[in-house]
Amino acid sequence: MQRLILFLLGFLSIMLILLVALWFVVTQPLFLTEEHGSPVEVDARRLEKHVRVMAERFAPRDYTHVKNLDSVASYIRREFEQTGGRVSEQAFEVEGNTYRNVILQLGAETEERIVVGAHYDAAREYPGADDNASGTAGLIELAHLLDDSDVPMTVELVAYTLEEPPFFRTERMGSVFHANDLQERGIQVRMMISVEMIGFFSDKEDSQHYPSSFLRLFYPTEGNFIVVIGDLGSLSEVRRVKLSMDRAMELPVYSMNAPPDLIAGIDWSDHLSYWDRGYPAVMVNNTAFLRNVNWHTENDTPERLDYERMAMVVQGLYEAVLDMAQE
Repeated sequence: MQRLILFLLGFLSIMLILLVALWFVVTQPLFLTEEHGSPVEVDARRLEKHVRVMAERFAPRDYTHVKNLDSVASYIRREFEQTGGRVSEQAFEVEGNTYRNVILQLGAETEERIVVGAHYDAAREYPGADDNASGTAGLIELAHLLDDSDVPMTVELVAYTLEEPPFFRTERMGSVFHANDLQERGIQVRMMISVEMIGFFSDKEDSQHYPSSFLRLFYPTEGNFIVVIGDLGSLSEVRRVKLSMDRAMELPVYSMNAPPDLIAGIDWSDHLSYWDRGYPAVMVNNTAFLRNVNWHTENDTPERLDYERMAMVVQGLYEAVLDMAQE
């Protein structure tokens, strides 16, 4: 009996150690962080304006509405041109139509760069306010913030198109064309950040869902946080971005590192295009359909977004980019 008890205690101890190790690897906990606060202000009203332009004036933004996509690309370009950066476009052809990525380079001209990207197209004929006018609006405001900063290396902000079906996870995504171009030119990328759905939050109990009930042991049940996502090969990148964002904003920031084959959604955005080409990349996200029940529906509209918390995310992104650029 004594041996059995010792065996059970040993087994439970090993299981506890494994559980703690799993928790540490998956969630990247932060134990000691500096006081929250950002040196920059982000205007929530400007974020809402950008979202409404895309989700109302130029909707729908699916691949069949090329004219609307061109109008959004021109709008983004005009915003980028208000900075002192270097603006360009990457045109590519898919199924007989020409589509455009809009690119802004800021900071000192260096061989290595940081890439921050968001897709401006939307699924089907839906408004796509959160997915992904929110991420694109954040990208635009990030451009203005970085323009006022002394960034010691090249930061490349890219607004992509064709992230949504039917081109999702195919070689015809706008981000694939951009990543291929970087690879073909031998450009070094210190980090790529995909900004994917950053506008929807909820304080309601059980408003946050997970692909596995097991994850509820590690994460909140309220959808009132932002998350940094990566695979098991991007542990350090996720932790660096998470730490920078946590230091800059009051909004809670969590993270997840897991194999894409095990946890659905880990590679569901433009960062996949960079992983496939060997570049380090993470996604900043509000967990999409696991929180926002309006995802890919006609109800994904501007009035359902929380622009104050969205502004906090942009503060966090700004801090993360500066921290990485100054390493």
